[in-house]
Amino acid sequence: MIKKISSLCLILSSFLLLTSCSLGTNSKPSSLKEGISKTDLKNNKSISDEVSKDSSSLITNNKQDNSNKNKTSFTKIKGSIPVLMYHSIGFEKDNPVRIPADKFDEQMKYLKDNGFYTLSMDETYDYFSKGKPIPEKSIVLTFDDGYLDNYTKLYPILKKYKFKGTIFVITGAIDKEKDFLTSAQLKELDKNCLDIQSHTFAHEKLSEIPYDKQVKTLKTSKDFLEKQLNKKVSYLAYPYGKYTKNTIKAAKEAGYSMAFTTDGKWSDKSNGIFTLNRVYISGFSDMDTFIKRVNNPNY
Repeated sequence: MIKKISSLCLILSSFLLLTSCSLGTNSKPSSLKEGISKTDLKNNKSISDEVSKDSSSLITNNKQDNSNKNKTSFTKIKGSIPVLMYHSIGFEKDNPVRIPADKFDEQMKYLKDNGFYTLSMDETYDYFSKGKPIPEKSIVLTFDDGYLDNYTKLYPILKKYKFKGTIFVITGAIDKEKDFLTSAQLKELDKNCLDIQSHTFAHEKLSEIPYDKQVKTLKTSKDFLEKQLNKKVSYLAYPYGKYTKNTIKAAKEAGYSMAFTTDGKWSDKSNGIFTLNRVYISGFSDMDTFIKRVNNPNY
């Protein structure tokens, strides 16, 4: 199944995102063998990041870290919040889905300096489903696919700012594709500042496959992560942002509680708990664009 994903995966996904966000063209790879690791629009060259390991763990589990709650007021009980969507952290010419590490660091510094509070998936779910209060300047950081650079580049930056994030991983690539995370890395990330959740088994376009196959890929991914991480996996990001009523039904049958699309808007309870929006952050965007997107729901 994994080998059969078309090589236009990243391109199609990014096109959908940029259509709703009014940005330029994207390229998102798709075949875990031939697509996902080949993201250059012109040359289809493989991602080859310099790996500088930073494998030190946080002493405290950042997903349950209350270190900044003492100085943060939890008063927001309704309204939309920005759920940012990233993919790969690194530089590649002509590929907006990959954001250079220094630019990403600059964005995180802005959030830190301006009092933003990063929500975990559990906090996000509790806010939308139960109305549990969150800080006024709440934001959610999400990263799709599960690239190796999420460990080598993203992880150190989030630790630096004591931020939380979520990686939606394609489980069929774990331990199999060189440019993707390993099981050992998933475990370390999940114990620290990056919650690991599902992006299906093989990045299928769910809206185009039969119901039973939708359930199968969603459940296979969920079961794999739960076995590896020894926890309940409840959250999902739809590949390409594509879904139908049957997809929502399949997600519920597979045991998920909340899911995200790729619509370029702030997330709101009115979206529906299985069709929450996300804000795409392009590697081509400047800081002014980033600041507008995280502060203005009508950007």
